[in-house]
Amino acid sequence: MPALFAGTVRPVILAAARRDGLRRGVQRLPVTRKVVRRFVAGETLAGALAGVATLRESGRYVSVDYLGEDVTRADDADAAVAVYVDLIDRLGRLGDRGETDAPPLEVSVKLSALGRSLERDGEKIARENAHAICAAAVGAGVWVTVDAEDHTTAESTLSIVGDLRADFPWLGVVLQAYLRRTLGDCRDLAGARVRLCKGAYDEPASVAYRDPAAVTDSYLRCLRVLMAGSGYPMVASHDPEIIAAVPALARDAGRAASDFEYQMLYGIRDGEQLRLAGAGNRLRVYVPFGTQWYGYFMRRLAERPANLMFFLRALTHRDSHAGA
Repeated sequence: MPALFAGTVRPVILAAARRDGLRRGVQRLPVTRKVVRRFVAGETLAGALAGVATLRESGRYVSVDYLGEDVTRADDADAAVAVYVDLIDRLGRLGDRGETDAPPLEVSVKLSALGRSLERDGEKIARENAHAICAAAVGAGVWVTVDAEDHTTAESTLSIVGDLRADFPWLGVVLQAYLRRTLGDCRDLAGARVRLCKGAYDEPASVAYRDPAAVTDSYLRCLRVLMAGSGYPMVASHDPEIIAAVPALARDAGRAASDFEYQMLYGIRDGEQLRLAGAGNRLRVYVPFGTQWYGYFMRRLAERPANLMFFLRALTHRDSHAGA
């Protein structure tokens, strides 16, 4: 079933995520917006902060993402920076700084939301905007992690993050284990703060592993490198096989529970999140918010058969009521 889903259903959903006409139709469906609330903390900053408060009450850490990507206007990139600066200021006011080596509060940013896709000086603008966000985070005691996007942006992302780490050595970056290059990137970044995930885009076999078992194998090889390094690994996965392998990998590398963290997405495997946090582990939840939720939502449906089934059950429930 996982191989069938990955080979047939997932590519179709990810292709649909790029179709504007379908996006408009899906966004208009009331049932879609209802299901989206499982994966997105709200469309407003107030909704995001309410989700943060609930998670923190249960001992979980958070990383808040203002949804948006592939910005093509400088004004929109500036607006995204303003939202992030406001978000960081409000998170800083919570006074929830915890241990100095791992702040419980973090924001995640996509460079394409900060202007990287602009035709003129896109990388320069994105770098400057990310620098402004990091500078705001310093005073608030908040971390920043730069998200990964599709494989065509990997080199640009690592270059910009490398530049920013000269001023902000704590800056995190996301690596995707399904990319064939990632093992080498893990070796290069084993002294940094790295969030390792499987990968959420439909990539060609020339650059990415497509078989689920091969992706899991790559993930574990990459994680072993990060655990053996001097950095701070962030294990971003819902896969039971990977989660079960983490304690032995950490033990072999001489790491305590405070030397790495688990990460999961808002609305997914909540019971497992609570179990890991309750067992004394650091568990951070990725909390997205904003009106530009379509691409993120479609990637979540493509990620796990259970997520797609949840959506289809909601549609079936709606249709049964409509025919009653």
